[in-house]
Amino acid sequence: MAKDGKHTDTQTAKRGGGVRNVLSRLLIIVGVALLLVAGGMYGYQQYSYYEQRKVNEDLAQYASVEEEDENTCPVTVDWDGLRAVNDDVVGWIYVGGTEISYPVYQGEDNQHYLRHNAEGTWTVGGQIFLDHENTAPGLVDAQSVIYGHHLLDGQMFEPISQMDKQDKFDAATDVWYVTPDGATRLLPLFFYDTDRDDTAARTLTFASADEFHAYLADRCGRALTKRAGAETTIGSVSKVMTLSTCVYYDKYAKGHGRGLLVCAPYDEVVAAEAAAAQ
Repeated sequence: MAKDGKHTDTQTAKRGGGVRNVLSRLLIIVGVALLLVAGGMYGYQQYSYYEQRKVNEDLAQYASVEEEDENTCPVTVDWDGLRAVNDDVVGWIYVGGTEISYPVYQGEDNQHYLRHNAEGTWTVGGQIFLDHENTAPGLVDAQSVIYGHHLLDGQMFEPISQMDKQDKFDAATDVWYVTPDGATRLLPLFFYDTDRDDTAARTLTFASADEFHAYLADRCGRALTKRAGAETTIGSVSKVMTLSTCVYYDKYAKGHGRGLLVCAPYDEVVAAEAAAAQ
């Protein structure tokens, strides 16, 4: 019996060791597979970013940027060249102190340019685009909203997402919006974030100036960063341009919200600040 018992124990031990070996091999295989999948996803992401950067570089050839002095628009645009690529182009957005310098398109909806470039090809970052309900070319309605993706390699509107930090906000010296009709200089007033389902964030027209200013006061009250005196200045501006992108904060569903930089015409901001200082 003892001999048989020892034999049984040995067989059990061997079976147990065999199971552990199989499990170990399976875990190794699963681990390698996960590494391969992660590597593939990373490689695909990097290739997608490369494709997006190439598109941006191709379009950048239609504009030259020369910063001569702060009162002169630094961007000169070849509108005929851009229209030959895609006549949906309505403007060019440039944000001083950042890498933002892109053409702006306007589609029939707010979906197409999320993932399609100017040539109609699918790309991860699409194009920068004006809200389809805004009056072209922008800065006509009380609020014009321009959308851009937040790509992790710094492209598109990624610098906007960083403006929840005051030093990043302050570094954005000014904003130029260029259209075939001319250029408008703007100044950032404040940056706020909101839920991605906040439809009021894209309110474009208002029944009265008072309603518009009350709307801005509400949004400014949510500001994470802002220009000194922004609360007073917003009562004097006639229109704003809002640059909107994704932000990833834990307080939002799936960590996904919207970050919005609200800018107003330079002359109006300076005049309001001068009046407040008297």
